[in-house]
Amino acid sequence: MVNEALCDLTLDIALVASTTALSCPNHVSEFYLVDDQTLKQISSLTNPNKSLAVINKRKQQTSQSSKLLLAVDGVQDPGNLGTIIRSADWFGINTILCSKDTVDCYNQKVLQATMGSWNRVHIEYVSLEAELNKLNKPIYGALLSGEAINHTKLSKDAVLVVGNEGKGISSPVIELITHPVRIPGSGKAESLNVAVATGILLNEFSKHL
Repeated sequence: MVNEALCDLTLDIALVASTTALSCPNHVSEFYLVDDQTLKQISSLTNPNKSLAVINKRKQQTSQSSKLLLAVDGVQDPGNLGTIIRSADWFGINTILCSKDTVDCYNQKVLQATMGSWNRVHIEYVSLEAELNKLNKPIYGALLSGEAINHTKLSKDAVLVVGNEGKGISSPVIELITHPVRIPGSGKAESLNVAVATGILLNEFSKHL
């Protein structure tokens, strides 16, 4: 993840490393070489890697650049949001709209779970209800009562909404969903993890992108 950030010349970076093998580009503003014990004291991880970096947040970009937009409504678990961001990156989704009660995308655990994808996916915190009302796109929502997604005609120019781990999609946003969809299963589990479900849904949409 640090190496990916170092390759981006638009980011201002302060770097801490315990190895001289790590090349330090000119755009790195500060560089500190420390021993392994010091690095362990600085890091929040029990077994940190050989480098840490402090990176400026990206400036806000123009949103809605993807034909397919992903909307995240109230996801609270950092690992889930990080995995969702990573999955979006894998499937070429470069814009995610998050409700304001979604976990902060700069949470350390979120960043770790993205495995570097935070640097390629634009994430914007908005009022989902207001934002979705502005869009002239089909709105697909992950609901247990929806139509099986493998039997649903999918549009490549659309919005996919996924919801909170326990409560699902909020009622005001559900009212805006034009195409409720679900992932069919044959087992006895009550539901799927939201990050896993998002990956499966994006895979279905990828067939139409």
